[in-house]
Amino acid sequence: MRKGLVLEGGALRALFTAGVIDVMMENGITFDGLVGVSAGAAFGCNYKSHQPGRVIRYNKRYAHDWRYCSVRSWVKTGDLFNGEFDYHLLPDQLDVFDTKTFDASPMEYYAVCTDLETGKPVYKLLMQHGYECYEWIRASSSMPLAAKIVEVGGRKLLDGGIADSVPLKFFERKGYDKNVVVLTQPLDYIKKPNSLLPLFRLQLHRYPNFLRAVANRHEMYNEQTAYVRQREQEGAAFVIRPKEILPIKHLTHNPVLMQQVYDDGRKVMEERMNELKEFLKTT
Repeated sequence: MRKGLVLEGGALRALFTAGVIDVMMENGITFDGLVGVSAGAAFGCNYKSHQPGRVIRYNKRYAHDWRYCSVRSWVKTGDLFNGEFDYHLLPDQLDVFDTKTFDASPMEYYAVCTDLETGKPVYKLLMQHGYECYEWIRASSSMPLAAKIVEVGGRKLLDGGIADSVPLKFFERKGYDKNVVVLTQPLDYIKKPNSLLPLFRLQLHRYPNFLRAVANRHEMYNEQTAYVRQREQEGAAFVIRPKEILPIKHLTHNPVLMQQVYDDGRKVMEERMNELKEFLKTT
């Protein structure tokens, strides 16, 4: 039996996920592999480094620092979430990422990106830290319009959620047969077409396959969440999701709201911990 953890993105909605996975780590829950999309990748790497509390700590600490996330950063660097500050200076010096534990952990850690040339998902296995590892995570989290194209591994990449928002099927294909899925939207959420598509076409007109993926993303997402529900009902997946729409947008500079969403994730996971342990039992 291979146990997998699948983390949806959603920018700062994923602070809910951070609360969920911190409670898992505090209770000694382990997985053979983790696949994260966008903020799910950026926050989920702390599972492999075993650093509960780190995500909420640095988000609150740098909530008002223009270098972390701001229009000023976007104008100066092309990235709303500053690439050099967030993915290199912060983990290397300001809130140090435990690279020794990350490298020693046998847990497979995948970050999902979208290839601009093909419009298809790229699943990158990252087992060792380093500059390139952090660039793959940055690429997974780089939202169109809000970020520059990230070139790494010979590819041009952006937000993994465009091509594969909830990669449960990917993990099942990799042989993970006991999967825990953490979503950042409630059960009845239906994604609608992207209203920013005309702006995407202006910025990324040289990448028609990527634009097709953007145009079809809502259909892909709704099909994936329907599949997650099916696997949940079949007892093949354990799904953790907010009980209602989270009181946070993609972005916020309000540490109180950040803490609230994080605490919501902790509460949901604490309430369901016994269920989770039962699901993960080897049969």
